[in-house]
Amino acid sequence: MSFSQLWQNNGQFWQTLVDSPWRLLMNIVDIALVTAILYFFIKTLAGSRVVTLVRGVGLFILAQIIASIFGLQTISFLLSQIFTYGIIAAVVIFAPEIRAALEKLGRTATVFSSSNSLTDEEKLIQAFVKATDYMAPRKIGALVSVEGTKPLAEFINTGISLDADISSELLINIFIPNTPLHDGAVIIKNNKIAAASAYLPLSDSSQISKEFGTRHRAAIGLSEQTDAFTFIVSEETGNISVTHQGIFKHDLTRDEFKLELERVFGSEESSGRSTRWTPFWKGGSK
Repeated sequence: MSFSQLWQNNGQFWQTLVDSPWRLLMNIVDIALVTAILYFFIKTLAGSRVVTLVRGVGLFILAQIIASIFGLQTISFLLSQIFTYGIIAAVVIFAPEIRAALEKLGRTATVFSSSNSLTDEEKLIQAFVKATDYMAPRKIGALVSVEGTKPLAEFINTGISLDADISSELLINIFIPNTPLHDGAVIIKNNKIAAASAYLPLSDSSQISKEFGTRHRAAIGLSEQTDAFTFIVSEETGNISVTHQGIFKHDLTRDEFKLELERVFGSEESSGRSTRWTPFWKGGSK
């Protein structure tokens, strides 16, 4: 049924929704389920490039409805063609983001699982927190990046390939001063330490405060180019900082750092709580 036909027959359409109390109840449940699915879908996609795609599709649908209502046949035809072939192109272009969204939905589904074993994300969070608990008080500098939807292959290739399981002990040993792998970044991909001693792109922004060291500049540089999550431990102050999706947060406490990890990788109940953040040019710890 076209938009114009639906508009002409809307009286009959709405009448079928309330033919009987049972039909009305089923329609209410149906609408509630669709609303819940759309809510979780939008929440999952929040912060990714797919949101822009969804907005564009919504505008196309609205334009096509308006064109059908006012009988603009040519515009309606062109919009329908763009919409048909545009969806195919969008799936190809946004394949990494769509894959990441589906993976996140899959992780959400594990909440309903009866298994008591830790998920990969929970193990990741525990390893990061335990490693920083050791390194921060001892002022052991560290730089760790976790690949997002955009591949970090070009940066992984600059380091020493490891393909090792993630553990706090291994991360600590990598960054112990004067060891072969301590200089550079650890890059994590697919829940594995893909490489150590990797080089990240330094931000060339003139607005970055000189108080920030090379590790912070590298983390900011990577955040400018990718959606990777990166945390830094300063070797001068022991302070913990993070960068993600263009936002830089510094001088985090242990609890604030854990909340950031849970917001990005795990617990939804912590997503509503935030820590302080600052533009990278305002200054902070090294």
